[in-house]
Amino acid sequence: MSFFDYFKTKKKNTASIAKERLQIIVAHERTQRDQPDYLPQLQQEILNVIRKYVPIQDEDVQVQLDKNDSCSVLELNVTLPE
Repeated sequence: MSFFDYFKTKKKNTASIAKERLQIIVAHERTQRDQPDYLPQLQQEILNVIRKYVPIQDEDVQVQLDKNDSCSVLELNVTLPE
């Protein structure tokens, strides 16, 4: 191996790239499966209320539902413009 071989980018084969993408999609689907049916509608309504006061995009709001033994916690993260 020469000195210049160290700086060359190694191409990944398409199968490994496709595998990585599929793993990301599966992980995303698993997190969506455990959420209640009303959560997307609730997120949209919260977004509409916030938009009455502050101009924000859909990507600026993350809603997450965490379930513990005896209760559920709804976590809302909003990135507000400066």
